[in-house]
Amino acid sequence: MKEMNGIKIRKELLDEYQEIIQKGNLSIKLAIIQIIENEACNLYIRNKEKYAAQVGIKTEVTLLEKDTKEIEVIELIEKLNQDPTVTGILLQSPVPEHIDFQKCTEKIAIEKDVDGLTKENLFSIRNHQEKILPCTVAGILKLLEYYQIPIEGKNVAIIGRSNLVGRPLEDALINRNATVFLCHSKTKNLKEITKISDIVISAAGVPNLITKDMVKKDFIGIDVGMNLVEGKLVGDFAKDIEEKASYLTPVPGGVGPMTVAMVIHNLIELKNGMK
Repeated sequence: MKEMNGIKIRKELLDEYQEIIQKGNLSIKLAIIQIIENEACNLYIRNKEKYAAQVGIKTEVTLLEKDTKEIEVIELIEKLNQDPTVTGILLQSPVPEHIDFQKCTEKIAIEKDVDGLTKENLFSIRNHQEKILPCTVAGILKLLEYYQIPIEGKNVAIIGRSNLVGRPLEDALINRNATVFLCHSKTKNLKEITKISDIVISAAGVPNLITKDMVKKDFIGIDVGMNLVEGKLVGDFAKDIEEKASYLTPVPGGVGPMTVAMVIHNLIELKNGMK
């Protein structure tokens, strides 16, 4: 079994992105809006700030109170849309229950949609006209590309149908000529599907969901799950799955670092598109 090392690839990509930014003399700024402050959100934002700074990108974080009204979030987004110094805008999830995350995200101008989550961006993927891919989706594709794992003609099982990962990933893989099975909590024959899949991608957030009896020999496993179990971060794949995998992403250190790298990638794409 070969480990798909996201930390190693991130380092190589960041070196490449830093060179692009320096050679192009690109002035890039990422605006992050944070409403809920917790350990996970703080960690995600710190990582984005850290690696953005490493390649020469400025980050501006606005921390709003939990009781901030939805209209105030929208007004801030619209203000950032009009700010010529801001290259990309990111609304950090989760948000408080009284705020509609998708509604607010829709207010981000498409030319500043670094997360690729506006309806226009998501539709462009489904319509075979990819613009900006959601960062986790882009990270998964980059992992497969780096390890020279072919997608065309392969059976791929995706577990999880969120707009953040599952649905846009389904469209992106179909665009690359894979046969995709999009599974979810109501899928009755999950084992039958994963058993015939060359690549299994789980973004369900359920520890030990995928076990070795559910996959075929030499399958490729992409684990997007981030679950805290007894103080330890684990994915959706059970430990024993390593026995049957040809390639497997670790948790942590697999998809997570790639997602952060793709924020930088998308910012450069947005900047170049604004020229």
